[in-house]
Amino acid sequence: MRQVYFLDAAHFIYGVYLSTKWSKERLFIRSSPGRSRFNVLGALNAVSNEMIVVDNLTTINAWSIHELFQKLKERHPNEKISIFLDNARYQRCYVSQASANMNGIELEYLPPYSPNLNLIERAWKFIKAKSLNSKHYNTFQEFCSGIKDCIKGFTGKFIIEIKSLLFWNFQTFDLGKIKI
Repeated sequence: MRQVYFLDAAHFIYGVYLSTKWSKERLFIRSSPGRSRFNVLGALNAVSNEMIVVDNLTTINAWSIHELFQKLKERHPNEKISIFLDNARYQRCYVSQASANMNGIELEYLPPYSPNLNLIERAWKFIKAKSLNSKHYNTFQEFCSGIKDCIKGFTGKFIIEIKSLLFWNFQTFDLGKIKI
């Protein structure tokens, strides 16, 4: 059996994420001081919608990818793993390639400038909508916990919403039938 994952990183800034909301009177949302950043590198299982993550407060780089690959191999020790990812430099470098080979992971790179093909982009948008838009967190730790709880909810309290959002809706074309 083969496990298929979609991989990407998101960088959440501790601050106000605005959204639209209809109201008869003006609402004010408190803002958070500073610009602390919470980085999350995630691999989204295309079938179960489970997300395996590596998070930190510094930066996402090739060593973060290596750590994520190790987590994936621990999760699926006897199965083949394919990962679809974009063309970020740290995802194509020697360290990432070597780590994938060591862990028996097959990497498939998506075409440049095609975020709609990466299912995890929909997950990042969902996380921002559910845990960040129009919400205030008193501390940076609460902010990080809100994001982590939302990710854990992918296989729990948000399972129905996630299944309807992360469906396989890709279209293929038969080039022989297209007239140009």
